[in-house]
Amino acid sequence: MSIFLTADSHFSHPFMAKSRGLDIPYMDKLILDTWNSQIKRGDEVYILGDFAFGKNDEVRRLRSKIKGKLHLILGNHDYKNNIQRLTDCFTSMRDLMTLNYKKQKIILCHYCMDTFEASHYDSYHCFGHSHCHYSPSGKRMDVGVDGNNYRLWPLDDILDIMGSKPHNFNYIPPEERHHNI
Repeated sequence: MSIFLTADSHFSHPFMAKSRGLDIPYMDKLILDTWNSQIKRGDEVYILGDFAFGKNDEVRRLRSKIKGKLHLILGNHDYKNNIQRLTDCFTSMRDLMTLNYKKQKIILCHYCMDTFEASHYDSYHCFGHSHCHYSPSGKRMDVGVDGNNYRLWPLDDILDIMGSKPHNFNYIPPEERHHNI
């Protein structure tokens, strides 16, 4: 089983298709085919917001075409589109989530945060929303489709990238931590 992260697919969203220089059918097929070429049975995909635009039955139909177990971290467009009502389409649905993977804490949210759970211990933070127009410092990464040729980010690749990034701005070295407080 593999784990992937992504954000900001905006399936069927007219403005997003236009801003990407695509029409809606082509954009949707491009993202769907790209994702399904990566996902195998049992794989998990964490979508960090702004999944799809459209009526509930259209979103359900789209979801049925995507392989894998999908976890949705809700974004601003998901709320505008009432996707939070489609709990049957996703393995889980939340506003914020913490993954513990290979002894690394990874905070998932649609929005970029400066401080987040255990950021002072160099936990990682993955987000979307900015469509890769923001370059964060520290152990933070925009996992949106716009910065990865519409591909999903394998979580192991993210760990490699994050491991080479500088410390979070609020990092406290182990020798300076006060565990008795």
